[in-house]
Amino acid sequence: MKKLALITGANKGIGKEIARQLGEAGYLVLIGSRDLARGEAAAGELVADGLDAEAVQLEVTDPASVRHAAARIGQEHGRLDVLVNNAAIIPDGDAGVTEVAAGPLRAGFETNVIGVVDVTTALLPVLRNATAARIVNLSTSLASFTQVGDPESPMSAIRTLGYNSSKAALNMVTVMLANELRGTGILVNAADPGNCATDMGGWDAARTPAEGAAVAVRLATLGPDGPTGQVHDENGRLPW
Repeated sequence: MKKLALITGANKGIGKEIARQLGEAGYLVLIGSRDLARGEAAAGELVADGLDAEAVQLEVTDPASVRHAAARIGQEHGRLDVLVNNAAIIPDGDAGVTEVAAGPLRAGFETNVIGVVDVTTALLPVLRNATAARIVNLSTSLASFTQVGDPESPMSAIRTLGYNSSKAALNMVTVMLANELRGTGILVNAADPGNCATDMGGWDAARTPAEGAAVAVRLATLGPDGPTGQVHDENGRLPW
């Protein structure tokens, strides 16, 4: 029986590449997408390449959509081996602390934190049904207090409070969930893909989505002795 992986926001960019690489590793991948037609198109591309993929309508900020997706996975598959919480936004109007309005802050937390918690808790019953499930949350170096707090780091000059602070909160979600699930066989980690050529990262970024996806795939396929409650990039563990 093939292992099953759900990737949110997987109809394009890094999410789509995570799905592709997990498909190439032998997983049946579920393409989570708020627009079902776009998800079906992405799944069709993977199927055309000989991979097993299905689309799942999933808007992480819509509780009804989350519940429906979780119920479908439970009814059709009964388990979930991997959850990759990839869907995220840099809110429109995001700016520095003295410039940002409340709206962009709320939007960042709604998608990047609350959406992740809702999706994860809704899917925990099917994750617990797997032998050794893995949860991977997509984070960023912009959530690192060490790097953003270093005036010599380029991270210190990026003024996106809604994004940075919501991703820092996501790191805490990662650590706390890992602590709650210790001893269950479920490992929970966060992945920093780096700045990749995507809608979010900008198409002039040096890294490809495939390069960015690799660390998330590595954490999604950890063995039983793998870490939990950590943030990693391609070179290993990142500082908080």
